[in-house]
Amino acid sequence: MKPLADYVTAIPDFPEKGIIFRDITTIIQDPDGFKLAIDGLVKELEGVDFDLVAGSESRGFIFGAPLAYNEGKGLVLFRKKGKLPRETISQEYELEYGTASLEVHTDAIKPGDRVVIVDDLIATGGTVEAMCKMVERLGGTVACCIFVIELKGLKGRERLKGYDVRSLIAYEGN
Repeated sequence: MKPLADYVTAIPDFPEKGIIFRDITTIIQDPDGFKLAIDGLVKELEGVDFDLVAGSESRGFIFGAPLAYNEGKGLVLFRKKGKLPRETISQEYELEYGTASLEVHTDAIKPGDRVVIVDDLIATGGTVEAMCKMVERLGGTVACCIFVIELKGLKGRERLKGYDVRSLIAYEGN
């Protein structure tokens, strides 16, 4: 089996000139690539004490669901505003070109729960920072933030200083 990074497709000049877009769809559409990614996340979390896995809409769900299943943990869904049917809390965060908001059910995380946050990619870290704040507002603790890909040039790890941040593949640029 080839290395996980070999399953990532690099698309130059997308969405704008000078950017190299790292496409994870080629990881998940290939059974070997998807297995490598999930197995890599599982291995990276060895020794981490946690109760729940949390993923954000939508690619966090793709990696969070099999991770939670494999580890025998529940999966907490962080959704775009207005998509959850029960009582929620929300957190606004900055995007490259504006703001967005995530919500989570107020009963999804209980005081004392240790939560692993998983997503496909860390860039600026805004989405995961919002998730960390909501976990803590509900009385939980962020046990680890884990990503398949990290874009080091966008400094998301710095934004999440104070949290255990891990990634399977790291690219130096944007």
